[in-house]
Amino acid sequence: MENTRLLILPFAGLLIGWITNYLAIKMLFHPKKPVNLGLFSLQGVFPKRQNALGQKLGKVVAEELISTEEILEKVTAQTKGDEIRQIMEAKIESGLGKLIAGIPMASMFVDESLINKAKSLIFEEFGDGLEEWVGTLQDKLKEKLDIREIVQEKVSRFSSDKLEEVLFEILRKEFKFIELAGAVLGFLIGCIQIAILTVGT
Repeated sequence: MENTRLLILPFAGLLIGWITNYLAIKMLFHPKKPVNLGLFSLQGVFPKRQNALGQKLGKVVAEELISTEEILEKVTAQTKGDEIRQIMEAKIESGLGKLIAGIPMASMFVDESLINKAKSLIFEEFGDGLEEWVGTLQDKLKEKLDIREIVQEKVSRFSSDKLEEVLFEILRKEFKFIELAGAVLGFLIGCIQIAILTVGT
């Protein structure tokens, strides 16, 4: 009978370890609103520090993941690519074709070389205008686009349910590992207790 009771210890430790860590994880998110317990109030860690979490995430994203400068580099690179050039050339050629078609007499005086020259001049002007526009866009983005502030605002606006959903999606495996670790440690502690009690007798 005594041996049976001793054998219960590891399994009791396993259950207690798992429940303890499970509740600890739940208390990261619950209660979502402060609960007044007289001498102190109780609220989940993440809901309580949601604004601070937003600030930290914003800082990490802006400094370690993506910056305004990197976004501007991508935008600038796209405006100088062959794809943009081809689109501009096609639009200019189409526009000239429609213009000439709309003036029947023009086809008598406009040959292929003149069309190409006009296309080249228009493209050059468009190119200069595009570079100027990109420069203006860069200045505006530098002034207005704040990655840190955007991330902070997004996180701060999350509902408590949404915040829990997002963090669980990111940390699901880690939370499961914590629960399992609590169960394993509880089981091992129970085994150690058996060893101590057995040696003592």
